[in-house]
Amino acid sequence: MVDLCRALAGRGHEVFIALRPTNEWQERLDFVAEERFLHMSIRNSFGMFSAKRIGRFIEKEKIDIIHAHVARDYVAASIAARVAKDVKMVLTRHVMFPMKPFHRFALRNVEAAIAVSPPVGEQLIRIFPTEKVRVIANGIDLTGQDGLDHERAGSEFREMHSIPGNAPLVVSVGELLPLKGQRDFVLAAGEIVKRIPDCRFVVAGRDHSIDKSFRRELKRLVKVFGLDDRFLWLDWLDDLSPLLAAADVFVSPSHSESFGLAILDAMAAGRAIVATDTDGARSLIDDERALVPMKDPVALAAKVCFYLENEEPRVRLGAHLKQAAAERFGLDRMVDETEALYKWIVSQAR
Repeated sequence: MVDLCRALAGRGHEVFIALRPTNEWQERLDFVAEERFLHMSIRNSFGMFSAKRIGRFIEKEKIDIIHAHVARDYVAASIAARVAKDVKMVLTRHVMFPMKPFHRFALRNVEAAIAVSPPVGEQLIRIFPTEKVRVIANGIDLTGQDGLDHERAGSEFREMHSIPGNAPLVVSVGELLPLKGQRDFVLAAGEIVKRIPDCRFVVAGRDHSIDKSFRRELKRLVKVFGLDDRFLWLDWLDDLSPLLAAADVFVSPSHSESFGLAILDAMAAGRAIVATDTDGARSLIDDERALVPMKDPVALAAKVCFYLENEEPRVRLGAHLKQAAAERFGLDRMVDETEALYKWIVSQAR
């Protein structure tokens, strides 16, 4: 959302953003004038009061398109579009989970439903008419990789976190959830160190549950394997570049993935990747050598060990994935397709 808004503003579009008052994002949106923010919270899937506020804001600012990115916001945005009358609604679906049947009726005024991958699109056509569903893959800004001194950034990251410079480093990034497969990652680590004793591991991601029980479970499992000194736990990183520069292999152990932005970041950084064979990973990675079955820590460990022990295939896979990221998933392509969709919707209304 931030990348899309920045690019649209750079192309001369007027961008307005609704955020909850306690958000952590506004500082990343400093290219948007203060008066173009609407601070409010949507407390549930309907959010009638919030929807009316959004609708009045849309009317006041003469906004043409309202674009909702989070499922909780869909119905409220739909109601806001009805309140404002002259605005057209777009939503993006970022996850594989099926939408609820009532959305078929509650979101009848949606002009376009964007899926971030073809598998997500297959879910959306169960709710929306086929002609309203568009697949626009996420894109990332690849220019940041061009000016990065990878060797220096990687060395500095290792030094900062006391990771030996010659130790193989395997990393995984994602919200701490059972569905994301971090338990399998820890189990695989237990197998990896049997072949590569000096291997180190990084898990970057937050446990958003109230009691943080899954994070504690993962740490207990690491302790059972006697790997406390091999694991580094990090919260979510705004900039993954230093971590990826330090990594030898990036692992996505997820049981379900709609797209996988962290995978794409690793591809753009030229890292060798081992990913479970989810729909999202397969939509990004066209090389079977990078994929393993889901929920199979032994197969995951074997594949990681192969790339750690064989530099030439590891480097070759990383280079191939980097080229694929540049050709298929650049930010300009995502913005071009989204902008074209906006323009088409507005033109149809006139």
